[in-house]
Amino acid sequence: MKKKLAIHHRPGSFSDQWIDYCEQQDISYKIVNCYENDIIDQVKGYRGLMWHISHILPQDILIGKQVMFALEQAGMQTFPNFKTMWHFDDKVGQKYLLEAIDAPFIDTYVFFNKKDALEWANKTEFPKVFKLRGGSGSGNVKLVRSNKDARKLIRKAFGKGFKQRDAYSDIRERIRKYRKGLGDLKLLTGGFYRLFKNHDYEDVKGIEKGYVYFQDFIPGNNYDIRVIVIDDKAFAIKRMVRENDFRASGSGMLHYGKENFDNKIINVAFETSKKLQTQSFAVDFVIHNGKPLVVEMSYGFPNKNFIEGCIGYWDEDLNFYEGDFNPYGWMVNQVIG
Repeated sequence: MKKKLAIHHRPGSFSDQWIDYCEQQDISYKIVNCYENDIIDQVKGYRGLMWHISHILPQDILIGKQVMFALEQAGMQTFPNFKTMWHFDDKVGQKYLLEAIDAPFIDTYVFFNKKDALEWANKTEFPKVFKLRGGSGSGNVKLVRSNKDARKLIRKAFGKGFKQRDAYSDIRERIRKYRKGLGDLKLLTGGFYRLFKNHDYEDVKGIEKGYVYFQDFIPGNNYDIRVIVIDDKAFAIKRMVRENDFRASGSGMLHYGKENFDNKIINVAFETSKKLQTQSFAVDFVIHNGKPLVVEMSYGFPNKNFIEGCIGYWDEDLNFYEGDFNPYGWMVNQVIG
């Protein structure tokens, strides 16, 4: 009989909760290091491998998808699997995927040469939202108010390009959180340090250039809704927009009561997850004329503190179950069957 689980453990990641769940449920598991040269041999004989792959760890960026997809190709159960993760931290890839399945997606425009992008900017209406293909917590996201601003970004995209992180925007956000009691002194001082030194992942990923990405701006939203679908169950978080801003992701201002969530949004999340055949689907919505529109998506979500205020979850029939739940256990159960 195959041993059940191999888990790549990174303190502070989902693996903390996976290990706790395995201990509670008496599920056999082994801690492995997916960065080691012989990782394929290490996991032979196991039913599945679980690895909370990060978009800001150099080793994860370099080999995370490759290791997991190789093992999946060989017949192993993995979390996350290919359909769950190939588009992770890639908004350009998400655009084509969401359009292909006819998801209710905000109109999005991607150009791979400067001439086409400038011609589009001369014809379109503003404001628009500019994004880089990677990043989280509203990083690398700007409101573009005019043709002049758009042309400036386009020229940069096809010129010197963009750094992975805007250090000055980052420190402003850290100051905001510190003043509102949403971040501590360590978070704040770390931002000043990063004004002068890149994160390692920035050097690995390099400069973003050779494309430009815009989305329609949807006015009248002072919040967005994140719905997370795992194993035919869903829970949701309402995220308020920052003061004098348009961005909700990463604001730290969260609401969890069931009254904050329309069943239409939960249903669209279920339908989209089913079409994509994902194990874990974290999708962000805004509302336009009463209709939920997808902004972007991921397979993961912030640490346990982000969801601990949730008061219950929905099933596919939109029945709501109030009380504690364990989405990390749902992930484990998918892998071990």
